Amino acid sequence: MSTQPTSPLATSGARTPRILVSSCLLGQPVRYHGRAAPCEAEAAAILERWRKAGIIAAVCPEVAGGLPTPRPPAEISAAAGGERVWQQLARVIDDTGADVTAEFIDGAQRALAIAQRHGIRIAVLKEGSPSCGSTFVYDGTFTGARIAGRGVAAALLREHGIEVFSEHMLAAADARLDALNGQGN
Repeated sequence: MSTQPTSPLATSGARTPRILVSSCLLGQPVRYHGRAAPCEAEAAAILERWRKAGIIAAVCPEVAGGLPTPRPPAEISAAAGGERVWQQLARVIDDTGADVTAEFIDGAQRALAIAQRHGIRIAVLKEGSPSCGSTFVYDGTFTGARIAGRGVAAALLREHGIEVFSEHMLAAADARLDALNGQGN
């Protein structure tokens, strides 16, 4: 296994980042299996517009937390979400049985630090990820069973007032960004 180099902050243009986006959604091969997670055409067009405007801060919380790419898949134990990890009532375990909770927590804290440093109020994160899931994560059994909940980073970002959307909600995130920009925020 080798760690893929990835900058925790990748922007283009001269504007200040306004939105935090999972690196895998931007074509970076940082997912556990060493691939990206390309979006459908409409969503990809929104991401490209944001990229050209220079308002994206890209992050992979798992890589930022020190995990290699590729890496064994991980899930939150005990059919729990990220909030339970922060409460120390659940752990993040990979499919080899290794506890990777510390790396997930560190990566989430690094993602939050990027967002806070740039005044970012919106994040678009990869759905289903134990770091980034915004409406569901997997139940910790490695059987493909989903549960309602958030990933470790998504839970931390929301706790700090950052609105979290999945890649399936890019149009809503775009509308929210426009609303915030209209408020002068």
